[in-house]
Amino acid sequence: MSERMIRERVPTPVRAVVGRSSRTLGRLTAASRILPGLLICGGQRCGTTSLYRALSQHPAMLKPVFHKGVHYFDTGYRRGLSWYRAHFPTKAAAQRAADHTGLVPVGFESSPYYLYHPLAAPRFARDLPGVKVIVLVRDPVERAWSHHAHEIAREFEDIDDFETAIGAEPDRLFGVEERLRADADHYSFDHQHHAYLARGRYTDYLEPLADQVGRDRLLVLDSGEFFSRPEDAFERVLRFLGLPWIGEFAFSRHNARGRPSPMPDALRRRLTDHFEPYDARLADWLGGTPSWRR
Repeated sequence: MSERMIRERVPTPVRAVVGRSSRTLGRLTAASRILPGLLICGGQRCGTTSLYRALSQHPAMLKPVFHKGVHYFDTGYRRGLSWYRAHFPTKAAAQRAADHTGLVPVGFESSPYYLYHPLAAPRFARDLPGVKVIVLVRDPVERAWSHHAHEIAREFEDIDDFETAIGAEPDRLFGVEERLRADADHYSFDHQHHAYLARGRYTDYLEPLADQVGRDRLLVLDSGEFFSRPEDAFERVLRFLGLPWIGEFAFSRHNARGRPSPMPDALRRRLTDHFEPYDARLADWLGGTPSWRR
């Protein structure tokens, strides 16, 4: 039985207690733990979980000890670096991986909100010097559609109609980013969960991210290509990380969220037109036209 299946059979209250105990032990041993060299920062609903699970199969990649997204640099920064270190493997575990592979292991995590929170990139650029960042992008119309379904399923959204929800987005987000920048302790539920169209304007986030970490340490992947030609896309990821292809990898799609009915054609055309200038700018990051525009 897999580790994931075992976790899913453990009652939620028990998992919560185990998680707290694990992180408490981690904080006590923080000095002996690694920090990540790779962050998968988004975009949300763009295949980050699928990439995370593929990378987790590589013997030189060291994932967090309890869950994939730590959310330190966005919503948990006040907890401190020792708390963050508590989520990662020990240096002894990293040494064992190095001895086994002959490679320098890379710790990593995946927190898609890092791409969107205005303080996240300056924080990890400062605290993780040299960190590499991967961002996946997909058709922003489909991304928004999937995002809305995801928030409804999680009971984080009370506007069931997608068109109504995107109509409410400007009021929900008005002035929020400015408040997040001005007050490090400010939190916005709407910004984290209801930015359906905003999150598909990818270059608005990629450009400041590159300013922080350097464009050479930022890899942008088209998720359409990742799912249609996973081996080719994964080879690019490994080259970016300076790692060889070791062993066999299973590629699968996770967290896909369907809808009971299709998006109305008129709405799809309107949103496709809305994203056209953003997609045009994105071509420079992908080295060609995005897959959804071909």
